[in-house]
Amino acid sequence: MTPDAQALITALPIPAVVVASSERIVASNPAARTLFGHDGTGRHYITVLRQPATLDIVEATLRDGQPREGRFLGSDGGRDTTWRASARHVVLTGGRHVLVTFEDVTAVEEAGQIRRDFVANVSHELRTPLTALMGFVDTLRGPARDDVAARDRFLGIVSREAHRMARLVDDLLSLSRVEAEERRRPTERIDLRALVGSVAAALEPLATQSGTEIRLDLPAGPVVLPGDQGQLRQVLTNLIENAIKYGGRDAPVEVTLSELGDQPDLRRPGVRLRVIDQGPGIPSHHIPRLTERFYRVDAHRSREVGGTGLGLAIVKHIVNRHRGRLRIESEIGQGSCFIVVLPAD
Repeated sequence: MTPDAQALITALPIPAVVVASSERIVASNPAARTLFGHDGTGRHYITVLRQPATLDIVEATLRDGQPREGRFLGSDGGRDTTWRASARHVVLTGGRHVLVTFEDVTAVEEAGQIRRDFVANVSHELRTPLTALMGFVDTLRGPARDDVAARDRFLGIVSREAHRMARLVDDLLSLSRVEAEERRRPTERIDLRALVGSVAAALEPLATQSGTEIRLDLPAGPVVLPGDQGQLRQVLTNLIENAIKYGGRDAPVEVTLSELGDQPDLRRPGVRLRVIDQGPGIPSHHIPRLTERFYRVDAHRSREVGGTGLGLAIVKHIVNRHRGRLRIESEIGQGSCFIVVLPAD
């Protein structure tokens, strides 16, 4: 192999090895050595590449010179990785060779898995109320046709399940819109202090019904910053509503908003909003996953209080769109604190 060819292989930013017609590796680059954990130069390619799917494409390309692709599974510390292995015939000094390159497609594979999980979760969430609706409709058309008491009770359940489906569809549409706009930062100037007061007033009947109260600690004057008023209203509504539902009776919900000032989380001026409840708290191993779609700490209780499992995912994407930060602090028996930090410009 000529020095120029070796230099070219070394310069490639992706893992690459060259297999000679003798079936030995005659060159590899630093990226390949990182992937395999050693320099395989001089060794038979079977002892280096090892995986059958990759070995097959190399063997076939050595035989007939046709380009082929396969999968190679690797590991990066504690994380599994997936690579697209490509075998291409090249003519170099010393005869026919095969250039084998590896393209990291882990992110693509993970995105595909996320999509599959999302479809499965949506299907599951819709199937439950749909099954209930069909069952009660069949009952109302049959055995309970003339039973007034049963009819009224079943119609109440049908209404509740239909509203649950409507909330789920609304949240799915909201999530889709937020994701579509996530790269476009809002430019409208809004008064966050006034918005917090408005949302708290709108949720006061729910708090009263739940036997709790919303306590506000807000700056004396306006807190003006760039933001999408509708989306930030959604963030406040989700966080305060969750605190009311999960905080328990006779346990006030505290909402505090700081004045504009330096925020270490952002390394720039901003504001800090806290929504604090006095609920049972969240086990620490659940906290990193709370913003995942359909992730619930207590699925049964979440459904009982009307949760769709999408609220915190929507909050996360809205905060990201505003270039802010979402922090969750909680201890068992000590309640939970949801913190939103937003930049001032």
